[in-house]
Formats: sequence, structure tokens, C-alpha cells
Amino acid sequence: MNTLPDLPCYLNGESTILPLAKISVMDRGFIFGDGIYEVVPVYAGRLFRFDHHMARLERSLKECRIPNPHSRAEWAGIIGSLVTRYAASQGIQAEASDQLIYLQITRGVALRDHVMPADITPTVFVMTNAMKPVPAEQRSQGVACVTADDFRWEKAHIKSTSLLGAVFARQISFDAGAMETVMFRDGWLSEAAACNVWIVKDGKVIGTPKDNLVLEGIRYGLIEEICRAQGIGFELRRISRAEVLGADEVLLTSATKEVLAVTRLDGLPVGTGQPGPVYVRLYEGYQQAKAAT
Repeated sequence: MNTLPDLPCYLNGESTILPLAKISVMDRGFIFGDGIYEVVPVYAGRLFRFDHHMARLERSLKECRIPNPHSRAEWAGIIGSLVTRYAASQGIQAEASDQLIYLQITRGVALRDHVMPADITPTVFVMTNAMKPVPAEQRSQGVACVTADDFRWEKAHIKSTSLLGAVFARQISFDAGAMETVMFRDGWLSEAAACNVWIVKDGKVIGTPKDNLVLEGIRYGLIEEICRAQGIGFELRRISRAEVLGADEVLLTSATKEVLAVTRLDGLPVGTGQPGPVYVRLYEGYQQAKAAT
């Protein structure tokens, strides 16, 4: 039996632990996946790019017509308290703790009906756990990925809890012994199951446009900032499958992977088959941004 650990969490105004956190079976998040989520990294006890995460949360809520139950200050208080509680549960100071905060807001509890009900209270759940760093071997050697058609819905810009498409996509790479599934819509790069995807060609970092076909990762802005600071070319545009397969470097970005080099794609080497020089510079810039938080 898979027993949940006694990790601290927050549910609808109450501090509790995972095994004791309960919601109604009629919660629309459970019935329909009718909700949104956000994932906020914590480095040395400090929230990383918190305002950027809150801005995306607010955009997702607005798209789904779910009222935001808290102000940014209230969210910061809830998350900050949870960061402290988790560190205490591990017998360490918060300043010595790297964590990954997961927060979820669903439309709330109502009788089952596809129509969005009015005047119900959103369900708010927040949990945290230790941030698991990318293994050193993957950092030094890069990772393998596979490609697939993007079969998900066309509102990928919403960070929705309806993630069955992403589950299927990630399973494709898992079954192939790969890190991620790089997806294409009608021959154009979209994203991976749980990461944004970038290519490097002739020293320039190229990413997909910020539209409804991709989830705009928080690292979109960060990668652009690092490129500007280091004099690396940066562009957002449509990227063909041929360009991805012929790229000098392919990169993944996410809250957990930060920035990570893809060195094999569909069994073939990317560029030299080793993490490239632009990846090295972006990773160094990322670490500097973390230290400056």
C-alpha cells in the first residue's frame, strides 16, 4: 500500500499534513479536472521569481473564470509558512532548504454539471517537498528525448490540472527510456510533456512563440534576461521539426530541470552529442539568478 508521508500542507485555510488533507468527492477538480496549479521553486528558503509565478497563476485563473481567493501578499504568507514548517519537520533551518511548492486552486464543490456554477468557493491546496536536483551525470552528459505529435488540446497556455494529455506524452518517453517527449503540432515545435523546449543555432537561442499552443514557462523571461546579459542572440518564432533535428543544441527548461541539455533525440546525437557552449553559459547564468534571489 502506498502510504503518504506526513509532509506539511495547507488546505482551505487550515495547516495539516498530507494523510489528513481531505476534499469532497464533488470537488470539480476531482470530477472534471476543473482547476489550475502553479509550481514555485524555493532556494535557500527564498521564493524564486515569485511575482512571475503569481502573474501566470492570475492569468490561468482569469482564463478559467475562477476568482483568485488570495492576494499576492496572502499567497506569500501561506507559502512562506509552509516553507518554514517543512524545514522544521526535517530538523533544518528554512535558509538551508531547497523546496518545490505546489499550489492548486479548483473551482470548488458543486453537484456535477458541465456548466460553470456561480457563487461557489474555490478549493485551495498547497504542499511542498524537497527540491530534487538534476543528477550530476545528466548535467555533464545531457539527456535523451524522443519526439511525438502533440495530441493535446489547444489551450496549452492555461496551467490546468487537466493533465491527462501530458501524462500520456510523458509516458511515451518513459517507455522509451528517455527523459522527455518533444512534441510537434503540424510539423512545428510546441513543447515537451512538462518542459519548454529551445534550440540553439549558430549561437542564437530560439524558442516557440508565447501563444495558446504552449505553456509559457517562467523560464521564458529568465532565459531572455540571461541571453541579454551575456550577449547571446534570442528569438521567439515558429520552429520546424527539421530545425529541431538539425540544431546545434536542444535545451529543456522547467522549475525542476532549470536548464538542461538534450544530447540525444530519437536515438541520434544532437550537435556534438555533448552539452554545448550556450547551455553552459545559460546554466551558469541561471545559478547566478538563483544566488541573487
